[in-house]
Amino acid sequence: MQTTTVDIPTGDGVADASLSRPDGDGPFPAVLLFMDAFGPRPRLVEMAERIAARGYLVLTPHLFYRAGRAPLFDLSRLAEPDQRGALFAKIAPLAQALTPEAISRDTAAYTDFLAARDDVRPGPVAITGYCLGGTNALRAIEAHPDRIAAIASFHGGHLVTDAPDSPHLGVASIIGEVYFGHADADQSATPEQIATLEKALDAAGVRYRSEVYEGAHHGFTMADTPMFDEQATERHWAALFDLLDRTLPVS
Repeated sequence: MQTTTVDIPTGDGVADASLSRPDGDGPFPAVLLFMDAFGPRPRLVEMAERIAARGYLVLTPHLFYRAGRAPLFDLSRLAEPDQRGALFAKIAPLAQALTPEAISRDTAAYTDFLAARDDVRPGPVAITGYCLGGTNALRAIEAHPDRIAAIASFHGGHLVTDAPDSPHLGVASIIGEVYFGHADADQSATPEQIATLEKALDAAGVRYRSEVYEGAHHGFTMADTPMFDEQATERHWAALFDLLDRTLPVS
């Protein structure tokens, strides 16, 4: 397996990204890994490589590329709970800049980049997303239903809002399969919001699973943060690989 840095031309500049691929010539089915709010770092490479070890080519784009190449923040103290507030003050405007239109344009660029590679199998890709990446994975499959076979959203926040462009309002366009692994007692994904999301998915006839990981906090998959929950993370891997095996099998 090898992981390299690649640049992806987009309508708004150049997105830096990491590319993890299995050994061999391929072609391999492709998975996009949408980062959490803290951005590209060794933990995301570890996760991408675990997926690549199963036979997938994994592209992890820097979703905040418009603000500059990663790293944008000093993450050396990410494991310290009292540092999160200062980081989020810097992250908030970057996250807000990821409008549905921006995510649609970016997803088109990412999938175009993958489709142009000889080592990528033709056809749709899958996305696994974390935190804001989980929310934007839903935005992506809504915008490009023909390009994305499935998405998995883990501890995604603000999937349901009062805004007229709330992510849950666009699910009718989805033709693939979606999975949601919600954190327990998550202020950005309350039981009421989860119920509203599921009602919208049911009404649209979307194939989905939506599960609450009891006792797991928002950010539970990130081993470099205080939110990490090993048991919940292993459950996430089982759910993700079950989804990939059914919707984007390696062979």
